[in-house]
Amino acid sequence: MSTAFQTVLAGQIADAAQVAGLIVAGSESALDQSGAVTTRFTMALAADPTKTELLELTEALDLSRADLISELHTYLAESAKRLKNPRPDCYLTLHGLPLSFGRFHWPFHTSTSGADTLLVHGEVRLEDGTASSAQTPLHAKIAASMTVTFAEIVPAPEQPFAEGFIYNAVRKTMDQGQLELVKSGNRQPVPVTTRYYSRWQKKFTFNDTSEAQRHDFLTAKAYWLSGVLGAGAPIWLTDPRDAQYLNTTVPELKKTTEALAADGLIRLAADTEYATPTEALMGHKARYEEEIAHALAFIRPTFNEEMRGGHTNM
Repeated sequence: MSTAFQTVLAGQIADAAQVAGLIVAGSESALDQSGAVTTRFTMALAADPTKTELLELTEALDLSRADLISELHTYLAESAKRLKNPRPDCYLTLHGLPLSFGRFHWPFHTSTSGADTLLVHGEVRLEDGTASSAQTPLHAKIAASMTVTFAEIVPAPEQPFAEGFIYNAVRKTMDQGQLELVKSGNRQPVPVTTRYYSRWQKKFTFNDTSEAQRHDFLTAKAYWLSGVLGAGAPIWLTDPRDAQYLNTTVPELKKTTEALAADGLIRLAADTEYATPTEALMGHKARYEEEIAHALAFIRPTFNEEMRGGHTNM
């Protein structure tokens, strides 16, 4: 990678980070799955540099394009809000599974099997707050794929422009019982197809949800991500990534959080986009543990038990 490229990219990222309330705490060179050189930036909250996340970009990324720099600014602004969560890496599924997302290697790379697909590898882990899960965590190694044709929808096959819909595709695939959480196993496929994208509306779509479903989702999110995993610290309940996953809008999520507060289930923080669970909500431990048990039973295959770990490598 050229020194000139590193200098230009570093400056562009630093400028965009400052606007979002972030700083670049460090950077290093790495190799992507195809052997190309990338730069991994450690992004930190300016107000709390202990809260960090990785941003991995390649030399092929042209941030002189107005559409790309605009989307990068949006991505970093949302990242800054998400980093205020006690567990910024954690997300909830509609079936009530709290998952952490990690070990993603960006950008997309061409499939080595000869298929006309682009892949990104990563991992999700069940985060139920128990000591046993930390010692022998249930997880799924995933290979998210999209066709070259579908990739034309994406501004660039890089982290800031694909991470959101890839995470939501993983959650959707889990909702459908097509991903299993195991103690060991090979990579499991997560196909990202045109069924997740409306060309007419020009947006991604995942789950049609009712107000009651969104109510239950945000309640469970407050319980798990704040009450169990976050030691009661406020979490962001109006995350646009969740709005996309639930096929709703941020204003609708805002209305739902206000309803939860009126019901005595959450306490809104000074910044009302964030909230913590009430003692009443935390009293529903048995209910949420039962939801996890049901969800794990749903995603566990009931056929060919001898081959449960033998998913296709990608």
